[in-house]
Amino acid sequence: MSKKINVIAIVGPTASGKTRLSVELAKELNGEIISADSMQIYKGMNIATAKPSKSEMQGIVHHLIGFLDTCEKFSVASYVELAHKEIKSVYDLGKMPFVVGGTGLYVDSLLNNVKFVDNSSDNFVRGKYEKLLNEKGIDFLLEMLKNIDLESYNNLSSQKNAKRIIRALEFYEVTGTTITEQNEKSRQESPYNCLKIGLTCKKRENLYERINRRVDLMLEQGLLEEAEEVLKSDLSETAQKAIGYKELKPYFNGESSLSDCIEQLKMNTRRYAKRQLTWFRRDENINWLFIDEYGSFEELYMQSLNLIKSKDF
Repeated sequence: MSKKINVIAIVGPTASGKTRLSVELAKELNGEIISADSMQIYKGMNIATAKPSKSEMQGIVHHLIGFLDTCEKFSVASYVELAHKEIKSVYDLGKMPFVVGGTGLYVDSLLNNVKFVDNSSDNFVRGKYEKLLNEKGIDFLLEMLKNIDLESYNNLSSQKNAKRIIRALEFYEVTGTTITEQNEKSRQESPYNCLKIGLTCKKRENLYERINRRVDLMLEQGLLEEAEEVLKSDLSETAQKAIGYKELKPYFNGESSLSDCIEQLKMNTRRYAKRQLTWFRRDENINWLFIDEYGSFEELYMQSLNLIKSKDF
């Protein structure tokens, strides 16, 4: 068996300080950073996605940031394929790969070495379930899912995420296999020896305060101008999901005040952070550090460094 590649993952919700910590650790440990953010991949979407600036990068090489036009779709399968290559290239240089970001599906699929099934999508089948959603509602689709894939039903019934429910139904109809069965078969042995560090706040209100401050700072940095340009461009289905642009659209259309749109942006970002935490907290291998329990960044940094040294990389 070939030797596993050592990888350090820095994960957590938005505004938890992942960029600063990962850059400082990469400087100390001769590392490069592979982004695991589903929106920082796009060109021109900089401020709203909190894409690290040149000064924030401090000379540390960042991979998979700003390489895709906003009109192009992107999938987790595409990300995993590219990220595996980037980790290998960093390792071959004798450097430490850092996987950094808040897109949990990207992180898990990459580090767990998930293999994706080709030809599991069908626009006609998906359209059929989308029509049923509009005509009979999400509970009707959930009952259909319950009859074919109880585990998916249990996972999705409380979230009522229409897209994921439709995807599970589509997958079963196209492949004849439930998405739960496929997820079990798709997990291969990971090629990585990984230490995961999670950043968040002990008190939820402290994280929400950081998010609100970040949005205010984004506005000072020119978010309005960026959003206006981005919303004029041809956005793929993936890019349209980015928080920070669609919330401001009613302001540009003269339908809402700027203050109302900003409040909506802050609320959507807080909700997104909550979903991120729900995702990451399922992973028992994450070493959580609560940033509001440290008196300074230096203390947080030293604790992170001690964790890494204890892993004996």
